[in-house]
Amino acid sequence: MLAFERAAHLLLRHISRLLSRESASLVFKDEPQLSILLTTDAGIKELNALWFSRPWPTNVISFAQQSYALAYALAYALADDLAPNSAFHQMDASVDLPLDRSAGPNLVLGDIVISVETAAREAVQAGISLQQRMEDLLIHGLAHILGEDHEEESAAARMQQREYEFRSILNGGNNMAELCINVDHIATIRQARGGSEPDPVTAASLVELAGADGIVVHLREDRRHIQDRDVELLRRTVKTRLNLEMAATEEMLSIACEIKPDVVTLVPERRQELTTEGGLDVIAHRDTVKRAVSRLHEAGIPVSLFVNPEEDQIRAAQEVQSDCVEIHTGRYADAPSPSQEDEEFDRILEAAQLAAELGLRVHAGHGLNYHNVTRVAAISFIDEFSIGHAVIARAALVGLERAVREMLSLVKRGLPL
Repeated sequence: MLAFERAAHLLLRHISRLLSRESASLVFKDEPQLSILLTTDAGIKELNALWFSRPWPTNVISFAQQSYALAYALAYALADDLAPNSAFHQMDASVDLPLDRSAGPNLVLGDIVISVETAAREAVQAGISLQQRMEDLLIHGLAHILGEDHEEESAAARMQQREYEFRSILNGGNNMAELCINVDHIATIRQARGGSEPDPVTAASLVELAGADGIVVHLREDRRHIQDRDVELLRRTVKTRLNLEMAATEEMLSIACEIKPDVVTLVPERRQELTTEGGLDVIAHRDTVKRAVSRLHEAGIPVSLFVNPEEDQIRAAQEVQSDCVEIHTGRYADAPSPSQEDEEFDRILEAAQLAAELGLRVHAGHGLNYHNVTRVAAISFIDEFSIGHAVIARAALVGLERAVREMLSLVKRGLPL
C-alpha cells in the first residue's frame, strides 16, 4: 500500500500548495489532513446503514468535515493549475473563507472509507491492478469531499472532469514514458536455423514504423542471437535511437566505442543463463564499472546500468557517474502472489524515485508483458521501458506492428504516480 499512501499525500500536498498560494490566511503548517479507512464489505455496509440508510456495501463513501463554501473555495484555488476550460473556473471566486492559521488546528478535509474487498473485485472486472482501483476510489471520494456529486447528468460530467484533473495532478505533469523494443528474439528465431531470416534489422525498421521510441539489442559474448553484423547495420539504419546492452568487457567496450550507439546499457552476463537473471552488482564491481563508464563517456556515449531496485545499487550507479539506471523488474514480473507483487512494485517505485532525485534518467525492464506493464507504467519517475520477449511472442500471433502498437497503448496510457 506504499504507492497508495504516496498518491494520497501527493494530492494533499498539491491542495496545500495551491491554497497557500491563493491566500496568506491559508498558509498551513502541514498538508491538509484526510482520514482514510480501508475496510471490508461488512464494515462499509455498517457505515452505509448507519449514515445513509442503505444496508448494503459500496466501494467508497466520504464525509466532508468542512463546509461546502470551503469546498468551493478549495476548488477555485485548484483551478489555476488545471485545465483552462475546467468547470473549476465556473465557481464563485468571492467566497469568504472563515479560516485562519492562527485560529485553530490545521485544515481537516474529511474522511474517506474504501472497501478493499469491493475494490479488488472491481479491479479484476476492469482488468487493472488493485492499486489503480484504490487510487480511482480515493480520487472519487476526494471529489465528493470538495463538493462534487453525480446524481444529475450535468453534475456527473463535471465530477468526471474533476477526477480526470486529479489524475493529472498524480500524473506529475503528464509525463509519459517512452517505449523501446528489444529485437533480440527475432535474431533467436534466425539463429535456430542458422539462416538469414528473420532479420532483426528489418524488424527494427518495422518496430520504428509502428511508433516505438527506440531499439534495444544485447550483443552477448557467445553471440547466441544478435551478431556483430546486426549491430553495425542497426547503427546505420535506426532512425530513433539504438541502445546496446553488453557486458563491461574489453571486447564489448571496443565494439561500442567503434559503433557508437546512442546509449550503452551495462548488464551482468553468464554463459549458462537463458536471459539476464539479475541486476549488475555495481558495488561489488565498482572499479570495473567506473572504468567502463569513463571509457564510454570519453567516446561520447551515455551509459545506463541495469540494476536491481535497491537503494545502495542506485546510489552506487550515481557514484560511478552513470547517466541512467535501468531498474530490473523481473522479480515484480515473476512474483508468485499478489502480496509479493505489491512488495516488488513498492521497491521499484522507491528505486525509481530515488534515482530521479539523484538526477539519473530512469529506465525499467525485464519480464514486463501485456498483463503487468500498466501498473509500472503508472510510475512517473520512469522515463523509458525496454520490452522485448512479450512483444516478439505476441508478434508471432498478431504481427509485429500490432504487437508494438498494443504495448505502446498500455505504456502511454499509464496514469503516473
